[in-house]
Amino acid sequence: MDFTTSGIGGEPELDLLSNILSPSNDHFGNIVRKDADNVLRQIALISDMVSKDQTYLNAMRNVDKQEARTESNRVLQSVIFSIMADNMELFKQYNDNPAFKMRLSDMVFTTTYSPEYSSATA
Repeated sequence: MDFTTSGIGGEPELDLLSNILSPSNDHFGNIVRKDADNVLRQIALISDMVSKDQTYLNAMRNVDKQEARTESNRVLQSVIFSIMADNMELFKQYNDNPAFKMRLSDMVFTTTYSPEYSSATA
C-alpha cells in the first residue's frame, strides 16, 4: 500500500505505509494493529487539512523552515484535537442519547443489511 505526500511545488513522494509507520512502531510499539487502510486515510486527511491552513501557508512563504515547522506542528495539533472532538461527540451521542443510538442503529442496519447474506429463507 502506498502513501502519497505532495510537497509544495514538488513531485509527490510515494512510500509504503509500513515504511512511514515503522520508525514510530519501533519506538512506541505497534500502533497500527487493526486497519492500516483506515490509518492511511486518516493520515492523508490530516496532511490535506494541515496543508490548506492559511497561517501555515504564510509561514512557508515568509519565514524560515524551522518557524514553518513550528506552525505546521501547531496546525497538526489543532487538526488532531478537532478530529478527536468530532469522534468524541459521536461516541457521547451514541452512549448518552437513546434516541440517537436507535436512529443510528436503524440507519446502519438499513444501509448494510443484505438479504442475500441471510441464512434464513423467506
